[in-house]
Amino acid sequence: MLERTFRSLRIRNYRLYFMAQTVSMSGTWLQSVALSWLVLELTDSAVALGSIVAVLFGPILVLGPWAGVLADRIDKRRLLIATQTSAGVFALALGVVTAAGVVELWMVGGLALLTGVALALDMPARQSFVIEMVGPDDVANAVGLNSVIVNASRIVGPAVAGVLLVYVGIAACFFVNAASFIVVIGGLLLMRVEELRRAPTVSRRPGQLRAGLRHAWGAINLRVPLLMMAVVSTLGYNFSVLLPLLAVRAYGRGAGSYSSLSVAMGVGALAGALLAAWRARPSRRLLVVSTLAFGLFSVAVAAAPGFVSALLLLLPMGAAAVLFVSTTNAMLQLNAAPAMRGRVMALWAMLFLGSTPIGAPIAGLLASAVGARWAVALGGLATLAAGAGGAWALHRRHLAEGSCEVPWCLPETEEAGAVAESAPVR
Repeated sequence: MLERTFRSLRIRNYRLYFMAQTVSMSGTWLQSVALSWLVLELTDSAVALGSIVAVLFGPILVLGPWAGVLADRIDKRRLLIATQTSAGVFALALGVVTAAGVVELWMVGGLALLTGVALALDMPARQSFVIEMVGPDDVANAVGLNSVIVNASRIVGPAVAGVLLVYVGIAACFFVNAASFIVVIGGLLLMRVEELRRAPTVSRRPGQLRAGLRHAWGAINLRVPLLMMAVVSTLGYNFSVLLPLLAVRAYGRGAGSYSSLSVAMGVGALAGALLAAWRARPSRRLLVVSTLAFGLFSVAVAAAPGFVSALLLLLPMGAAAVLFVSTTNAMLQLNAAPAMRGRVMALWAMLFLGSTPIGAPIAGLLASAVGARWAVALGGLATLAAGAGGAWALHRRHLAEGSCEVPWCLPETEEAGAVAESAPVR
């Protein structure tokens, strides 16, 4: 069972990536907790917190499709080195202004915007780089292991952040995150380039963005997961806004309790990520079940009578959330044509993180208007609706394991030929 769950680690390049990302993602989660707490200290405003989160992820919504075209055109490893270096510099700058005691909300917003631009360029390349490291047979496993990284980091990062916030200060969190990017850059530089299974790069020509959109919309096994991701990410995946508000306003607690809520969700998410890595292939049933479970447990967390019960319910909620995200990611990578994979994964990133500029302010406004509990509950109900709608659409079109309905609706060009020769993988 362990061999099956961690089988992608036998590949040296992915092993380097896995270890480096484990360090870096811990720093990212550490900074996420610290950033939310810094904004609350500066403003004590749920709307301000939602707005900063929106500024951070807004560039993905705006630049995401073009970043996908860029990822299909150039070497992904070199692009990742550039984006990771930039993100590290911005984290260092945030630490410096915070440590100097001169930090203001506009500085936080400006650095969040620059970080968001780097993230927008990074996400499509990073997601589509996975299959180049491990190949199509192990991509579902590697996507699951990537979720293990994210969610093990969700435990470690907030736990370390809680200690640093209480005993050292907010600035230390940003400095630690800046240092973590050095490990990622080193891992990318140490990779054996000749062992990568690179997708053919696409030469520059007009209409590539439109072609990617037509490709994603024309295949039901791409369209339905993307539409479900749009709803769930916009309305149900706003933890960076709602968890600190639950800790402070619903339970009357401080930074340590906010960190505990994040850790509890991370423990459940880690279990969900391990399950995703263990499975050989994503499936329609897992996509629907994980979506419905995520919505159900979100409503249960909103109704939890106390802090301890909320902690316990965040465990299965985190597991279901990660199963949903991992399943959509793997389904899209396996079913996208190689020449289009960067653009398809850009849409995934745009919907997963780029929807935050819309969802985060909505969550903040709802929390201010009706309370944090109701904001969580309404997100859960929207997620349940997305799961039910996805189940209906997939059942209606008879999408089953081993069958694909993929009309490659591209014009007769060199790129269209490359796509038409690529059989989708199920």
